[in-house]
Amino acid sequence: AEPEDCGPLNRCENYVVAGPPDVTLADLASFRPAQPTLGGEPAGFGVVGMPTNLLASASEQRIPGTVLGWDVTVRFVPVAYVFDNGDGTTTRASTGGASWTALGQGQFTPTATSHAYRARGTYPVSVTVEYEASVDFGSGTWRTVPGVVRAEATGYGVRVVEVRTALVDRTCVEDPTGPGC
Repeated sequence: AEPEDCGPLNRCENYVVAGPPDVTLADLASFRPAQPTLGGEPAGFGVVGMPTNLLASASEQRIPGTVLGWDVTVRFVPVAYVFDNGDGTTTRASTGGASWTALGQGQFTPTATSHAYRARGTYPVSVTVEYEASVDFGSGTWRTVPGVVRAEATGYGVRVVEVRTALVDRTCVEDPTGPGC
């Protein structure tokens, strides 16, 4: 809409309608995605030299608010999961992983988010989820904000033990999805 008064000569050609501003991550500092969840298989346990399946969960979030004086909805979409395995190594994945059952795999088999520990001990595992941020100023069009926002989950310990023998009720030929198969 043009202003009602364009001056004494009715010249309105210099009138500019200001659109939504460009947004940076610094502008979104008051918007934070929820903390991801963190766990693993077997729960809190691992075996030296065998994969421990680490699992994280995070989802898309939409948070309404105000940015630079504009009503806005901020959307956070998880794009990467960085697991700190607690032994000086990290694992980066595009998803938070899936259970062995959901993947149709046996226990202690490798997954995209698993890690095999080299020594006994208790390892403090954490995950940092990287989110892509975008904003909608009410038009239904999402504008990507450059960079990523991170949220972390900590406090998951994996106790890694050494196994020398194991008793099983069936061989790996009889039950290919059994422990250690």
